[in-house]
Amino acid sequence: MCLGIPGQIIEITDLQNQLAMVDVSGVKRQVNIACIIDDAHPIESCVGDWVLVHVGFALNRLDEEEANETLRILAKITQ
Repeated sequence: MCLGIPGQIIEITDLQNQLAMVDVSGVKRQVNIACIIDDAHPIESCVGDWVLVHVGFALNRLDEEEANETLRILAKITQ
């Protein structure tokens, strides 16, 4: 089973390699955002996006409500 964790993009760190700093529950890590960018949503517009992160990749964008609900559930099951 794979687990993706919601995080928020706080900074674009490398335009050429499509890397961004993502805050995942207070832990900041660099992730590849190539899977979430396209002509309609270029890399420069990604700061502030909520994304589902798995093994160093942002797999898709989430709305903030969905991200917060997922984080709440994850916190509950890890207590």
